Amino acid sequence: QLQLVESGGGLVQPGGSLRLSCAASGFTLDYYAIGWFRQAPGKEREGVSCISSSGGSANYADSVKSRFTISRDNAKNTVYLQMNSLKPEDTAVYFCAAVFRSWLGRNCYNPGEYHYWGQGTRVTVSS
Repeated sequence: QLQLVESGGGLVQPGGSLRLSCAASGFTLDYYAIGWFRQAPGKEREGVSCISSSGGSANYADSVKSRFTISRDNAKNTVYLQMNSLKPEDTAVYFCAAVFRSWLGRNCYNPGEYHYWGQGTRVTVSS
């Protein structure tokens, strides 16, 4: 069964850091571009960051640029989202998604482009 599983969420104080992981099972991520999305209560799902299948290209939403870093380790079949300087407005459920494409470019924030989704991991930034 093809599956994406996110982990690493939790409660953190403002200014703190978390690293989210997105692990694939049942398929290899080598040929998949990956996106990270988040959804806060009462809000629509929004794209946060995305990375090409090789890891050579990445995009970041303006709201997280310079604070978040996306990376991947294809040998471990896992993609990461390092989140630093977290703010209360980063509070959301974070999802990873995979598409059988090398790179989506500007379309990488369109949820409709992705084939597989994880179940999400909750991030709460609060003092």
